[in-house]
Amino acid sequence: MNWQESAARLNRHAFRPAAADAVFTVHGWGMHQSHLSNAPHKHSFFEICYVLDGEGTYVDDGTSYPLHRGTLFCSRPGIPHQIESESGMELVFVGFELDEHASSDNHRKSFLNLMKTDKVCVYDGDLLPAALLWKSLFLLADYQGAVPAAALPAASAALLLSFPELFGEASERLQPAPRPNSAHMLKQAKLYIADNLSDNDLSLGKVAAYLNMSERHLSRMFSSGIHESFTDYMRRIRVQQAADLLMHTDLPIAAIAEQTGFGSVHYFSRTFHALMNETPARFRANAVNGTKFI
Repeated sequence: MNWQESAARLNRHAFRPAAADAVFTVHGWGMHQSHLSNAPHKHSFFEICYVLDGEGTYVDDGTSYPLHRGTLFCSRPGIPHQIESESGMELVFVGFELDEHASSDNHRKSFLNLMKTDKVCVYDGDLLPAALLWKSLFLLADYQGAVPAAALPAASAALLLSFPELFGEASERLQPAPRPNSAHMLKQAKLYIADNLSDNDLSLGKVAAYLNMSERHLSRMFSSGIHESFTDYMRRIRVQQAADLLMHTDLPIAAIAEQTGFGSVHYFSRTFHALMNETPARFRANAVNGTKFI
């Protein structure tokens, strides 16, 4: 890893990261290949450290915690702390604070809770999202696969936003994910239908299976969301797509029937006539003569 340039690059591009209604002031990104003991001290801001290799001890307000590879630890504002290591540790750290005036109430609350946490160390964290995010910001020796400089503010903000959850209580972290609402699911159903319209077996069951919901639920969603049954919606969308192809392409009617999922010319012509009050051939002729508008 390119230690010095990694830190310099972050300090150059990620000193004021912002994302998701949160704005931060970073007081410094740092990387040490062999961090030894330092004197007891405290900060007016958060400092999060990540041990990449080596062993030592972290003393937080008089309590000692062992440090080894994969440990992430949190120094809270105003709390005396000290790092001790005789052999030296590969250590990365960031000192930062939330800009409370530019951030939402939810973020202010989460970092206020972080100030009060008793969980200052997280062990065996190399595969945790926060550690993986942090390592993605490093520059490798050959500079291959580096996060673009323009993406560093957002990527580093995502890292900082992960810390309240990382050092929070498990009960706070394991909140169930909100269920998608009906409007979102109906939009997903319509997109799936539009992308697979040529499938003449595009049934209610197939769309419901794609969305991982019951056929009954999907049927109710169409009826309540657009006041149209699934079957009527499918028929209307297929006829609209066919009408567009009749007007703007020279495709044979049989090809249009296949492309819009009708399966047969007979079924296509019968359904088209029922909705448009004329045959596909007559519709195309009127469109060519400039008398048809849809």
